[in-house]
Amino acid sequence: MKKIFDFLSYECSKKVTKTYSTSFSLGTRLLSKNIRKDIYNIYGFVRFADEIVDSFHDFDKSLLFNEFSKDLEKALERKIHLNPILNSFQHTFHKYNIDKSYVNSFMKSMRMDLTKKKYKTITEYKEYIYGSADVVGLMCLKVFVNGDNELFDKLKNNAMSLGSAFQKVNFLRDLKSDKEELNRTYFPHTKFEKLKENEKEEIISEIENEFKDGLNGIKKLPLDAKFGVFMAYRYYFQLLKKLKKTPASEIINKRIRVPNFKKIEILTRGYVKYQLNLI
Repeated sequence: MKKIFDFLSYECSKKVTKTYSTSFSLGTRLLSKNIRKDIYNIYGFVRFADEIVDSFHDFDKSLLFNEFSKDLEKALERKIHLNPILNSFQHTFHKYNIDKSYVNSFMKSMRMDLTKKKYKTITEYKEYIYGSADVVGLMCLKVFVNGDNELFDKLKNNAMSLGSAFQKVNFLRDLKSDKEELNRTYFPHTKFEKLKENEKEEIISEIENEFKDGLNGIKKLPLDAKFGVFMAYRYYFQLLKKLKKTPASEIINKRIRVPNFKKIEILTRGYVKYQLNLI
């Protein structure tokens, strides 16, 4: 029965989420059950594409990515694929009528990671951010609003801001590993070896403004999604606060983390705020 295969596909996407990202997995578990599965399906797809370009150093990444891209097109066209991650994603893609341009933009940014090592202009940087983060926020928003196109249009810019903020926090946190392991830097007009304090502050100020816009959108989300997205926001905002307090010279020499006890505190305080309707 195909239902068994579809269930297995979903379980694979769920496993991918839990294995690769504790923070995203935590936020997803706090969503209502009726939308949780589809967010796992989206994350599994974007995680696998990202993994090809970031991790498979001993293999022909271009070949693997091209094959993955072709399989993606087949999955979306045929509404089935033997790759369980693509099979689960195509289900969510069709269920919520996700715009194909979002998928295309995401794959374009992932393909850029195969060859591009530095983003020298703001235009290049913004194009990459849109494809790697903004559209992922938009795909998730399609699930969160559950077919309410009017609400989707109203929250579209907020979702893009939040996705962009999450991505830029990751960039800042991972400066060291991106440079040493991938020889890749994202922030234009900055030098990894000589990241200046004023440059760091400018980046953080930009992210803070995006978080502010993103939070305004979270407040208007349906109840099924609000708490889970709010907790993801709380985690990343705490990480940004740590980065803000950390000198630029340290950021380029170590990966900044939020300890587990702090994550529990974030969850507890966030739950109280949510219950008191303070968001």
